[in-house]
Amino acid sequence: MSKKAVFFGAGSIGRGFLGQLLTEGGFEVVFVDVDQQLVDRLNASRSYPLCLLSPDGEREIQVKNVRAVHGGSVEAVAAEIANAELLGTSVGAGALKFVAPTLAAGLRSRWGLKNFKPIDVLLCENLMDADKFLHGLLEAELNGPGETSLLHDYVGLVETSIGRMVPVPSNETRRDNPLRVSAEPYGELPVDSSAFKGPIPAIPGLKPATPFLFYIQRKLFIHNLGHAVASYLGAALGYTWVWEAIGNPYILVITSMAMNQSARALATEHRSDLAVLQDHVRDLLARFANKALGDTLERVCKDPLRKLAPQDRLVGALSLCQKNNVDSRWIALGTAAALHFHTNGLPDLAEGVLAAHCQIPQGSQQSRAILEFLEVFKASGREGLLESLVWGAS
Repeated sequence: MSKKAVFFGAGSIGRGFLGQLLTEGGFEVVFVDVDQQLVDRLNASRSYPLCLLSPDGEREIQVKNVRAVHGGSVEAVAAEIANAELLGTSVGAGALKFVAPTLAAGLRSRWGLKNFKPIDVLLCENLMDADKFLHGLLEAELNGPGETSLLHDYVGLVETSIGRMVPVPSNETRRDNPLRVSAEPYGELPVDSSAFKGPIPAIPGLKPATPFLFYIQRKLFIHNLGHAVASYLGAALGYTWVWEAIGNPYILVITSMAMNQSARALATEHRSDLAVLQDHVRDLLARFANKALGDTLERVCKDPLRKLAPQDRLVGALSLCQKNNVDSRWIALGTAAALHFHTNGLPDLAEGVLAAHCQIPQGSQQSRAILEFLEVFKASGREGLLESLVWGAS
């Protein structure tokens, strides 16, 4: 009999990554989702096609032993959680507040059983300190110190670092099956080994590590940073695809330089091997260029204010460089590209955003550098923009 994992979110990461890893690890996966049509289709087929796309071609596999429960059926979800061996979320940081009441109800059902065991929750969210954030949400749903103590002692909130790129499914992706999802083949999932309350499950691709902050920051300040820099520059030139943007030699140079500045700061901060991080940068740049993946700039560029938050991929990387005395001019250029996108090319708005939202002080070296690059965006047409930016950063 297979073990059971209850996973909140049957979207791109849920089906495009975690479903594959968990079922290959011997788990039955019960997805929890609020899309009734998706829930019905998963229950009818008990499987879905996953198309793994690489520059060498595509390989389709069937992810089997899955079913689903609607997120609004709190009692049904709680019953599934009560006898599960593993839990997980991939709903987006903003939706965790909607998951918390149902998850708390499930934990309460579990704690009502005789001889209940610890349970771990894989937090597959693009959010720094996702464990602390969800812990606070759950505490607010629990009844008193007794249940809070059970949460602390028997529930592991395990941060993960999602490296697989899974674009939003298109009509072409779905083709003859609305459940089909496409993704790149990359299959490594670092997890915080110190956060588990139960045994760490034997799942293909799972990479337990501690201290885990290094992996969180590596994802955010190298992978997410590079994706953002390439995409906002590509958007400024009117491109559509990530591969199209990174195929521009100027964008490739700028993105590579920004990622390597962040890599140097991370190597200093965590006393890690810079050469290994530089290899990671080269691997990511090659993966960004995967044309078969069909990833769009629209997807990567959305919600620029979140990506310009003080602890997020751009401004957070600037702060890490400043802390470790690493030059960050190429990251400042990428930050300017994101601001240009957010302000629709109106640089007069940018200074206020830098001070109030990004929390970069007016008149600081970082603020001046970003505003200088914004002036280049303002003064240059598309044809000469990138060359002017590169000269300005050199």
